[in-house]
Amino acid sequence: MAKGVWIVAEQRGGALRKVSFEIASAARKLADELGEEVSAVLVGSGVEGLAPELAKYGVDKVYVADNAIYADYTTDAYSAAVAKVVKENDASILLLASSVQGKDLGASLVGKLATGMASDCTELKIAGGKLVAIRPMYAGKVFAEVGIESYPQMATLRPNVFAAVENAKAGAVVKFDAGIPADALKTKVLETQQDASGKIELTEANVIISGGRGMKGTDEYKILEELAGLLGAAVGASRAAVDAGWKPQSDQVGQTGKVVSPNLYIACGISGAIQHLAGMSSSKYIVAINKDAEAPIFAKADYGIVDDLFKVVPELTAAVKKIL
Repeated sequence: MAKGVWIVAEQRGGALRKVSFEIASAARKLADELGEEVSAVLVGSGVEGLAPELAKYGVDKVYVADNAIYADYTTDAYSAAVAKVVKENDASILLLASSVQGKDLGASLVGKLATGMASDCTELKIAGGKLVAIRPMYAGKVFAEVGIESYPQMATLRPNVFAAVENAKAGAVVKFDAGIPADALKTKVLETQQDASGKIELTEANVIISGGRGMKGTDEYKILEELAGLLGAAVGASRAAVDAGWKPQSDQVGQTGKVVSPNLYIACGISGAIQHLAGMSSSKYIVAINKDAEAPIFAKADYGIVDDLFKVVPELTAAVKKIL
C-alpha cells in the first residue's frame, strides 16, 4: 500500500535552494494530517552533508544518491535515480518545485512512474485520505482542485507561495545507488555558463520591481535598479520591454516568462495585460505606478499611484534612503 509523503529536494552548486525548504514544510503539514513520515530525495555530487538542513524543515529521512555522475543536472540521470527510490518505497505523495528544473524532472517522472501530476500548485490539502492540489488556470482566472487517482500522487509547488517553517525532525540519511552506469546516460553537460552579476533570482525574490513599456529604454532601468538595491529586490520586466530589447528574456515576468510570488511586487509603467498578470497575480501585495489611470493593472493592485514613474520612483528611492 502506498505510504509516505516524499519530496525531491533541489540543489544547485552544492547548496539547497529556498524552494526545497518550502516544499519540505508543505510535505510536513500533509504528513502530520495523514500520520505519516516525510522523506526527501537528494541527488547530486558531494551533497550528503545537506541532509541536516532538510531535517530542520520536517524531513524524517533523506535518501541520498551522491555520485560524480550527478554533479550536473540532466533529466535522464536525475529522473532515473528519483524514480528508482520512489518506486521501491511505494510513495503515496511526491512533491517537487515548480522551477525550471522541477518542471523538467516532474514531466519525466510522470512517465517513469505512470501517474498523474498537478502543476504549479498554490495550495494543497487532504480530503478523504488523498491529496487535493489547487492550481490556477486560464491565466489565473479560476482555481482548479485536482485529484490524482494513481500513485504516487504528484504535484509541483509554485516557489514563494508555501511558507518555509522550521519543524526539526531526525533527517536520517539513507544512501542509495541508482545503479546507473555513466555510459548509459544519453545526455552530458559540457559547459555551464552562470550569471555572474549577483542578481537575485526572480522566482525566489521577496520583493520584485518590474518595468514595462513605460520605461522607454534600457538606460532608464537604472532608476529601478537603484531602488531594488536598497530594498534587496530583484528587477523584472514585462514582455513588451523584453520584446523591445531593453531587458533579457530571463528577466521577463508573465505567462511566457517567469511566474513569481513575492511579498511585494512593484509594477512600473506596466499596463497590466492578462499575460503579465498571470505571472505575478499571486504576489501578496501589488503596487502599481502608471500615469494612465485606466490601466488594467490598477484593478489588480493593492496600492496604485497615478503619476509619471520617472517622478515617483526617484522620490520613493529618496524616501527609502532616509529610512535606511
